[in-house]
Amino acid sequence: MSAAQTQNDREQRWGCLESLGLSQRELVLAEALQMEYDALARHREDKGPGCTLPAETSKSSPSRSEPSLPRRVPSPPWNNLQQVVSGSDPMLSPVQPGVSNLSRSFGESHSYSKEPRYILDEWENDLEGTSQLLTKGLSPLDEPPPVPPRNPILQNDLFIVHRNSAPRDVNMFTPEADQPKLSSGDTLNYDNLNDSLSKHNGDLPSPQSRRVNGDKLGKALARSNTLPPQVPPRTYLPVQKSTRSQCRVSVDPVSLRSRPNGFGYELFQVSEERDEEVAAFCHVLDLLRSACPYNDCSKNAGFVWSPCVALEELQQGLGVSIKITVYSNHFREPLTFSCDGSSTIDLLIYQTLCYAHDDLDMIDVDDYLLKICGQAEFLKNNQTLASFEYIQQCLKFDWDIRLVLTKRSSVNMELIRTMEDDETPSSMNHSILLQERPIKQTVTREALTLLLDTFHNEAESFLLSEVELLLHVERLVQSVKALCSSLAAVETPDITAALNQLPACPCRLQPKVQKDVSVLAKKENKAKIVEKLTAAILDLVELYCSTFNANFHTMPHSSRATAPIQEAGMVTNVLSFSVYAAHRIPITWAASYENFFLSCSLTHGGVELCAPQHTSKQSVSKYLFHLVVWDQRVCFPVQINQLPRESQLTVTIYATPLPPPGGVEEKSKQKRSIEALGWVTMPLFNFRHVLTCGRKLLGLWPSNTGSGNARSSTPNFSQPDSVILQVDFPTSSFEVRFSTPAPAEFSPQYEFSRLDQVSQSQLHDVLHKKSLFWLSPEDKRLLWEKRYFCHVEAAGRLTLVLASAPSWEWACLPDIYALLRQWGCMNHLDALGLLNATFPDQECRRTAVQWMDSISDPELLDFLPQLVQALKYECYLDSHLVRFLLRRAIGDVRIAHYLFWLLKDTLQDSQFSVRYQYLLAALLCCSGRSLREEFDRQCWVVNILAKVAQRVRDASPSSRQAILREGLEEVSQFFSMNSSCRLPLNPGLLVKGINIQSCSYFNSNAVPLKLSFQNLDPLGDNISVIFKSGDDLRQDMLTLQIIRIMNKIWIQEGLDMRMVIFRCFSTGRGKGMVEMIPNAETLRKIQVEHGVTGSFKDRPLADWLQKHNPSEEEYEKAVENFIYSCAGCCVATHILGICDRHNDNIMLKTSGHMFHIDFGKFLGHAQMFGNIKRDRAPFVFTSDMAYVINGGDKPSSRFHDFVDLCCEAYNLIRKHAHLFLNLLGLMLSSGIPELSDVDDLKYVYDALRPHESEADATMHFTRLIESSLGSMATKLNFFIHNLAQMKFASSEERPVLSFAPRVYTLKTDGPIRRLFVCRHFKTYTPSKGYSYVVKVDREGQQGATLVQRTFEEFHELHSKLQLIVPSSKLPSFPSRFVIGRSRGEALADRRKEALNGYVWHLIHAAPEVAQCDLIYTFFHPLPRDERIGSVGTVVNALHNKQADVSWAPVPGKVAGEVKLSILYKSDKIFIMVMHIRGLQALQDGTDPDPYVKLYLLPDPQKTSKRKTKAARRTCNPTYNEMLVYDRIPRGDLQQRTIHLRVLNEGAFWENTLLGETIIHLKDLTPGHRWVDWHQLGTRGSDINR
Repeated sequence: MSAAQTQNDREQRWGCLESLGLSQRELVLAEALQMEYDALARHREDKGPGCTLPAETSKSSPSRSEPSLPRRVPSPPWNNLQQVVSGSDPMLSPVQPGVSNLSRSFGESHSYSKEPRYILDEWENDLEGTSQLLTKGLSPLDEPPPVPPRNPILQNDLFIVHRNSAPRDVNMFTPEADQPKLSSGDTLNYDNLNDSLSKHNGDLPSPQSRRVNGDKLGKALARSNTLPPQVPPRTYLPVQKSTRSQCRVSVDPVSLRSRPNGFGYELFQVSEERDEEVAAFCHVLDLLRSACPYNDCSKNAGFVWSPCVALEELQQGLGVSIKITVYSNHFREPLTFSCDGSSTIDLLIYQTLCYAHDDLDMIDVDDYLLKICGQAEFLKNNQTLASFEYIQQCLKFDWDIRLVLTKRSSVNMELIRTMEDDETPSSMNHSILLQERPIKQTVTREALTLLLDTFHNEAESFLLSEVELLLHVERLVQSVKALCSSLAAVETPDITAALNQLPACPCRLQPKVQKDVSVLAKKENKAKIVEKLTAAILDLVELYCSTFNANFHTMPHSSRATAPIQEAGMVTNVLSFSVYAAHRIPITWAASYENFFLSCSLTHGGVELCAPQHTSKQSVSKYLFHLVVWDQRVCFPVQINQLPRESQLTVTIYATPLPPPGGVEEKSKQKRSIEALGWVTMPLFNFRHVLTCGRKLLGLWPSNTGSGNARSSTPNFSQPDSVILQVDFPTSSFEVRFSTPAPAEFSPQYEFSRLDQVSQSQLHDVLHKKSLFWLSPEDKRLLWEKRYFCHVEAAGRLTLVLASAPSWEWACLPDIYALLRQWGCMNHLDALGLLNATFPDQECRRTAVQWMDSISDPELLDFLPQLVQALKYECYLDSHLVRFLLRRAIGDVRIAHYLFWLLKDTLQDSQFSVRYQYLLAALLCCSGRSLREEFDRQCWVVNILAKVAQRVRDASPSSRQAILREGLEEVSQFFSMNSSCRLPLNPGLLVKGINIQSCSYFNSNAVPLKLSFQNLDPLGDNISVIFKSGDDLRQDMLTLQIIRIMNKIWIQEGLDMRMVIFRCFSTGRGKGMVEMIPNAETLRKIQVEHGVTGSFKDRPLADWLQKHNPSEEEYEKAVENFIYSCAGCCVATHILGICDRHNDNIMLKTSGHMFHIDFGKFLGHAQMFGNIKRDRAPFVFTSDMAYVINGGDKPSSRFHDFVDLCCEAYNLIRKHAHLFLNLLGLMLSSGIPELSDVDDLKYVYDALRPHESEADATMHFTRLIESSLGSMATKLNFFIHNLAQMKFASSEERPVLSFAPRVYTLKTDGPIRRLFVCRHFKTYTPSKGYSYVVKVDREGQQGATLVQRTFEEFHELHSKLQLIVPSSKLPSFPSRFVIGRSRGEALADRRKEALNGYVWHLIHAAPEVAQCDLIYTFFHPLPRDERIGSVGTVVNALHNKQADVSWAPVPGKVAGEVKLSILYKSDKIFIMVMHIRGLQALQDGTDPDPYVKLYLLPDPQKTSKRKTKAARRTCNPTYNEMLVYDRIPRGDLQQRTIHLRVLNEGAFWENTLLGETIIHLKDLTPGHRWVDWHQLGTRGSDINR
């Protein structure tokens, strides 16, 4: 054998041994100790029988040299060892090139052998980092080794690595490709472990081999009675398949031999559900699944139902005729007909079948379904047509409604649950995504057994030692240290006390040691030490097993004994516990900090129950490891009966940084602050509501990691180097249990009017705060004191009242629960507030979930992200919210789909990853095998796309397209192995492949991919999506969710803002999918069609809409869509504080709908340019948007409609301020950087202004509109962005003409033979000038075509040609600059002749010029060209539109109209001057500067004058200003009138009357707002009233 082969063989053996969870150093030590022990045994035997121990000490268990039980040992033995001990952990399973690591999961039952495996791909980086940590060089002796992930023992099904020719993710599992290498009948064993160790150490013959060769080994060494018996050979016995009738907490011994000694340290195999809470949760899953059997078609359809909208949202389609097209195999051609929107789907099916069948008596309509064309979604037969979200979208955007009729029996129900799924018992073991244990253990059962054997041997050698005592002490301490190191580097005080009875040794220099070595001369003393040490180690193993949820234990666990129960409400003892030490102190802490102390606090719902208690300050000590020892008792001044059930103990470790090197004077001058280094929380009552007791190990979370305002109730054992705190709670002979008290029988309700006026006013102000985050202590005191008066006045403010409860202890709960019972059923939207972190009480949360149970499945999807985050605030794994979500997911595939991806994304939150792993496992367990396989395919696709996106992003711009196409070949290979896959964006999007040639990328910093998938439905179009890698899409998801809810509120209130709502979904941190909106363009691309300074011009948007909507009717519809959608965007972006609003983040559809994209900045976190905020306006509303609304550059009455829309939409959202504050409040713990504390939430609170009246809010938002419209900063920001994006301009991008809707070529239109400018005519809009009529002759075309173009359009053509053709090849263009009158007829004649020469040279230029697409596009007829009159006149659409949209005054004495809002309340008259329309221009033709002046008549004292500010240069001003008259008795209204005058603000106080009116208040109803238009007349007119 060569040296290289020998080296490889050794490396392979080390890799196998390290998979046991041991470092090389520990294995070398164990082997050396074993060798010396064997040598000592042979030496004792050679000395003869006289040297043996007395008879009473020679009772021993079977020694290591005795033959083991019969077993099957697969060949070669090292492969068997690798299979056995590698487990399923990816870090401990060696992965070879080309070999997929498929042994990530295993099953207790063979029925799971073909289960799909799911990837926790986001953890791969952490796993790789931990793996590298494990394979590093040997650490210093005093440094505890890192804790590797738990390496579970394989059960029946072992998934061995399998070679696959197709490139696949190593984490993916395919049932057909991955088969177990061993049959279920093979018996695995671990007896070759010692053989392997011996063979590894120089291939020395083992004692067994020497015995086989005839070498004399002699008798086994006798053992002392004080020593624990030796572990017999370990033969693994498969655990029997569990069924539902069996107990979940099962135990299987390692060995068949009984233990003769009662305190032996045999390690017993236990099942996954040995944890009581997990076992109880699995039982709940069984109940949930049994309630939804597989044969219940209503809850197990097997396909995706199309979502419906709420009844309040049915604004379109009811009572109107809807045109639909139905495809079916029953007829050749599609069937098109019209029906009413209120028609049910089964009626449509019946009507469709009438065309295909003559006799319908034998046909059952329920046997047929209607599917959406292009989507894998089906319409429920009992729903009305207009109730579906798809139909509403089609009506909104004028899409064709296309459906497919199919038989129910032919529908592919690939996602259905089967009987086999229902019969499979619920188990966390088979469904955890990566099969990685939530709590990682440090060592496997086999490795720990080996270390225990080594300790046993060293202890026996120590007992028998007569010489070199210190050497045996050193070896004994080393074995103890190796054991403690493998057991999370924890050294309990019992171990420390036992070791203190030994002399000092190099590996343990603790001063409190036995200094008199002669004491150890007596065997009795040594035996006592070994006995104490053995007991302490076994206690540590037991503590370790229970803490880390190990799959083995030191003794079989029988059923839990029932202890006497004492009610927690009756226990008056104070709460106390003991803190021993903090283990696994990092070396960096020891070198950088001093004066460590603990701060212990009790909290409930984030509120401290008492003042924190502190321990003494201690320094780092060096025992076996570095640790900080306090050994101190902590007592709280709180009795146990005063503890709420959900109380949590929070422990934070603080320390003082060591002073930097320097003199004494410098150190004294420096002020050192105390730093928090770590923290941990734990519930005081467990899931059975029993007070915690006994010794606990708590892993600390680093202080720099947080999850918003939520803190986990799970210790940190997921990080291998977490500091572990050891605490001891008092134990007793009975269980202290917290029982839920019954609600109080008496809970009064009083009328709000019975309060005095001052209390009513104070309480009213507090209730209008909308959110509990801003309740002051005085507010809480008032609310709780007056809680019985709030039932009617504050029906939706229960959260405010409960948040004011002074205590949640057992004695106070009856009153609180009585409030819950008497308050009545709240709206499910209001119930969200009770799921906040402020309310951990189980009964409160149960009531909230009960109130939410009536929510429909589509509505549930709107709030699903918040409900997933609310799971963090649950105290225990099982909760009513968990059951609610799982029950809904079982019954609806769409909910299960989105819940899967939301849970998977939340796994990245390290503090809550344990809980979410269990919840995700529960979802997969309930979903059925088919749906799990579908999730597996989706994960696979996402992983491939993420890798491709990263490679494209890292590549140079020139090679990105090639790398993209190369990477997408892997996606094609995926679809070659899988027939179809649903996109995470929407489960109704079923794709079968990818169009590589149609895929590209966007030129932005993140370089998103633009992907085109092939639709599985042949009648559907390709599905285009954007895949982002490197951007956190959770913030975009949240923003779009809030906007979608806003839109639903508007629609329910009868206000359709025409919002464009697209889907965006995060599939993991830094990656996700975004829906692409067709027929849309960014404002930047629209504006730069008018040059790089197009953002400063007013016409680009109007011209672009005119280009894509050439007819007058189409343009009117597009402008209307623009007005509504622009108003909705202004309101939504202002409330959410959306920033970074450059013109590439705003898009416009050809239909006029405007919408925003890319929400990377919100809640006022503005994009900065140095120290300057780039977003300086309240929201984006620029002059080019106002130009579209007004129909020109002057304000029109349409602008009034726009302002009214904005204010109405704003006030409607303000009514639901508590809903949005609750939704955002539940997301504070999501980890979104810009939504991390209450200050971020305060931005939305301030933007909603819930304390103001509607009139005040209207005035406020009107000022915001004026501020945004007058801001030049927005346009400047657009311009800077245009310049910045020029570097991304691709050479493949060809310039286009701003007025042409599409590009035309020589091939599409035919060669141009002749061009001639025949005449010109005058135009007036959009600006005064001349248009030139060009006669175009084409080859093969009879007759000439006439097109009209302006001189500016000719100049644009020349400018765009200069970008692609050298100027030397272009003819010279006529000069644009003239001296004198520029719009004269003579100038137009001169330009006509010049343009004739220009177009002649163009058509006779080189082919690259004459045949250019720009030229053929320029001379292609536009819709406006068809209206060229015979006398040279043109009907200008824009000119007519502006005349139509402006209000025209009645000829005669009417000077315009004024819109007022008048309200009489509390002896005050509130008059809001809103708008004026139709004012006359001044005598010089200019627009006036109008303002409004009011007088309340009669006015003998001349004190009633009120006036507004003056508007500038407009005949249609908007004011929205409030003018108030107070102290007006109600009886005086009959005699009062308002004299309103509109004047022009002139220079030197020369104001001109523009109109006036008299308004009588006798018809004004107190308390009712009167909003109306009032005609204005000139002085002396008789129209005044």
